[in-house]
Amino acid sequence: MSTNWIKAIALADVPDEDVIAVQAGDREIALYGVEGGVYATDNLCTHGNARLCDGFLTGHEIECPLHQGRFDVRDGRALCSPLRDNLATYPVRIEDGVVFVAL
Repeated sequence: MSTNWIKAIALADVPDEDVIAVQAGDREIALYGVEGGVYATDNLCTHGNARLCDGFLTGHEIECPLHQGRFDVRDGRALCSPLRDNLATYPVRIEDGVVFVAL
């Protein structure tokens, strides 16, 4: 099975130590600039109808703005209640100053 790499955003537009929402194909995903790396997850919290791009990023943890649940952006693990389900994550590739996400 081949990987479908989608052009998401210019690397320069990914904020340092913050999160931004982008459209990648038919999905809205969240891109996180953390410690010089870029991570990608679904932008919708698995617990409630909240956009994670409106949350608070501390290190590798994104806090949902609705119920304060936290996910690890590296692997999508739900880190505390009220979260029960992990978050979908996507591989990221940087090429010629552009961020690509594998969907």
